[in-house]
Amino acid sequence: MKKKIERFELIKKIISSEVISNQDDLQLRLHSLGMEVTQATLSRDLKSLQVIKVSDAKAGYAYRLPSYDMLHPAQNEAGPSRMNFLADGVLGIEFSGNLGVIKTLPGFAPSTALAIDESGCKEILGTIAGDDTILVVIRDGVGRNDVIHALVTIMPKLENRL
Repeated sequence: MKKKIERFELIKKIISSEVISNQDDLQLRLHSLGMEVTQATLSRDLKSLQVIKVSDAKAGYAYRLPSYDMLHPAQNEAGPSRMNFLADGVLGIEFSGNLGVIKTLPGFAPSTALAIDESGCKEILGTIAGDDTILVVIRDGVGRNDVIHALVTIMPKLENRL
């Protein structure tokens, strides 16, 4: 157990201080610091730490650690305003029946979908995210304007973008 905790701390330190864009790079960096880890273990560690991949201008993508506020928005009044960084990646939304499709910059969809799902908004049943697209399932009887209002509540910076 001690080795796992040490590995988690080292992974967090590397991701917080360096631009790491894939598991191979992270595995090599861990190895250079004396921490041997298999790809399967590293994959499980990243999932346990809830590491996200975001778009990076130089590296294409980079791993980031989620903030406490991002994972627990209901426990912090400032939670929605902290989600504003995700709004920068949202390009738009279109609707068809009780479905919405949110287009994002590459890499933003998983984090944005997580924020929507974790918000607990009653208008949205759930989301499914790809790399740059989110399928939003809207509850029966909920209008498009209600969904847009809910998204703006989660990410206020979206107000003038949708």
